[in-house]
Amino acid sequence: MMAFPEINPRTPVLVGAGQASERIGEPGYLRRSPVELAAAAAREAITDSGADVAADIDTVAGVRQFEISVPGVPAPLGRSNNYPRSVAGRVGAAPRRAILEVAGGQGPQHLVNELAAAIAAGTAEVALLFGSEAISTVRHWAASEDRPDFSETADGDLEDRGYGLEGLGSAFEAAHGLTDAPSQYALFENARRARLAQTRQEYAAGMGALFAPFTKVAAANPHAAAPTERGAAELVTPSERNRVIADPYTRYIVAREKVNQGAAVLLTSVAAARRLGVSEDRWVFLHGHTDLRERALLDRADLSAAPAAVLAVTHALDLAGIDAADLAAIDLYSCFPIAVTNVCDGLGLPVDGSRELTVTGGLPFFGGAGNNYSMHAIAETAHRLRAMPGAYGLVGANGGALSKYSAGVYSTTPTGWRPDESERLQAEIDAWAAVEQAGQADGWGTIETYTVKHRRDGRRTGIVVGRLAADGRRFLAMADDDETLELLGADEPVGARIRVRSTASGVNVAGIG
Repeated sequence: MMAFPEINPRTPVLVGAGQASERIGEPGYLRRSPVELAAAAAREAITDSGADVAADIDTVAGVRQFEISVPGVPAPLGRSNNYPRSVAGRVGAAPRRAILEVAGGQGPQHLVNELAAAIAAGTAEVALLFGSEAISTVRHWAASEDRPDFSETADGDLEDRGYGLEGLGSAFEAAHGLTDAPSQYALFENARRARLAQTRQEYAAGMGALFAPFTKVAAANPHAAAPTERGAAELVTPSERNRVIADPYTRYIVAREKVNQGAAVLLTSVAAARRLGVSEDRWVFLHGHTDLRERALLDRADLSAAPAAVLAVTHALDLAGIDAADLAAIDLYSCFPIAVTNVCDGLGLPVDGSRELTVTGGLPFFGGAGNNYSMHAIAETAHRLRAMPGAYGLVGANGGALSKYSAGVYSTTPTGWRPDESERLQAEIDAWAAVEQAGQADGWGTIETYTVKHRRDGRRTGIVVGRLAADGRRFLAMADDDETLELLGADEPVGARIRVRSTASGVNVAGIG
């Protein structure tokens, strides 16, 4: 057994990590609800600690499911009125505090950062964090007469932090078709391709090379939703099963939301871990951490990059006193290729598949477990690091449209609590100049970036971000005419000259030149 006699007793440590999953039609499938999946993962996290800690849990924090992440979304099979306390009750915990986090994939790592700080401050001692999705089960059984009922009521206070959607979209963007994640990320992706001066074929090959190794990791992961190894070309070549969703994305390289997965981690103070008898060989320390937020999408100076995410990871590494070359395990949020390449570009990490960038298999292949994906990454990282004492692991968690980023650096190497400087860094980000926008745009301009949305029925809609020739203001426009769609499918639309016109329904591309 290791001995950490000089560690401050309030130092936070991760002492347990667990996961649960099931796939429809496979042995052991139980039609479990989100509460049941989270509870199964939580029980595994408690067991993983090697101690009987359930009665000592003073704080529980739940990550929101997709169906409670935006207003008005139905729950065809029902839902809990108090998700965190429903899960707590399943594992025999009666916490004094229950949190329901805001929406966004940054949530799991943000909760680790926040509750580790609370433990260091002495306002918590034992915290259980969890999340889950049963989207695959819900969609499969929603229309069945034999569908399960996931409705339940749990008593007790709940710190519901709301949806947290402020700054992540606008009515103006929605009116111009910019409502879905693939379209938003495709704008960033095409801007990056143009900045790198790559052809469509070169860029597609790069996305395939980036993600092919992810499929190999997923294929070996028993919790993966799509455990199939695929080659680079297969991932990016359109086919009947791999249709184009939003240029340049095919279905295989975007986050897979049809999953039944849950994950949980258990945090305690060093004093509580010792009191409860948690062996020191279970302890994983948080060496660096950051939580930052990017500017609103159309305010950003450069749509080909998200510097706040790079800043978040860089600061977490700096706090840990290491650089990217020292990492033995990395998991970068991978809802779309640019969520990975953006951070790699900033850190100087290779994006050609030569460096492993996931411990789970990534969101398109392991599964995009709603807002909770990175809880799985944290759990996997903890298990890996225990097998490599002294090594370091990084988890990068992304939310919104490259909007919110939380990073954590982990190691079994003991360290005291290290406060971060996220507040100072966020003030710097907030002071960055915003691009002036044209809510109404008429006249000639040039294309800054673009995408074409492809519906299942074959219909296409173009979305263009550009700059007006007259004054340089940024505009957002839609297009569904053949001439513009042909331009957007050309070798390089970025920089092309177009004419836009404001109408009652929004700004439209009115011609090319």
